[in-house]
Amino acid sequence: MPMLPLTRRQLLIATAAVPWLARAQTAPLLVEGQPFARQVVVAGTALRLNGTGVRAVAWFKGYAAGLYLTGRATTAAQAVAMPGPKRLQMRMLQEVPAAEFVKAFNKGMVRNAGGAEVERLAPRMAQFEALIEQTGTVRPGDVVNLDFAPALGTLYSFNGTQRGEAIPGEDFYAVLLRSFVGDHPYDKKLRAGLLGGA
Repeated sequence: MPMLPLTRRQLLIATAAVPWLARAQTAPLLVEGQPFARQVVVAGTALRLNGTGVRAVAWFKGYAAGLYLTGRATTAAQAVAMPGPKRLQMRMLQEVPAAEFVKAFNKGMVRNAGGAEVERLAPRMAQFEALIEQTGTVRPGDVVNLDFAPALGTLYSFNGTQRGEAIPGEDFYAVLLRSFVGDHPYDKKLRAGLLGGA
């Protein structure tokens, strides 16, 4: 059957939809009012937003988070093994003192690493804790980036400014990432969201 030509009105509608679709695919994704870019660049490499979620305990919502990777990951194993740079971005929803972050960080690392691994990582964990403590109290709207740059290690940035030196070793970032998406995550719903779930 021959295709009928588009009417002028249909053509105008179709033409107008193209830029709208393009904007929708590039516009930031809003999570609890916090914008997450669809794509970021870390260590010179473009990363795509793999998923987002919210860290919550009952009614208390601490932060929204987004995971950026070079490819798609639906499991912790895929996310950890993904080659290239990575970014875990947290956008704060509540005022939280640094001491609470340090406490949560330690708990997450210990729960997602074996005893020998924790012992090996201990000096670098102390280095990371010092960076968090220097941040002080975080407030709604503050942005924390936990980046992995293969040539450097783990980079901690607060509101767009890198704090301290890079923490060396892919093993450190692997355990840090497992704290969010591994078998013993901070929040199971957050893990599901970061891995592209609902």
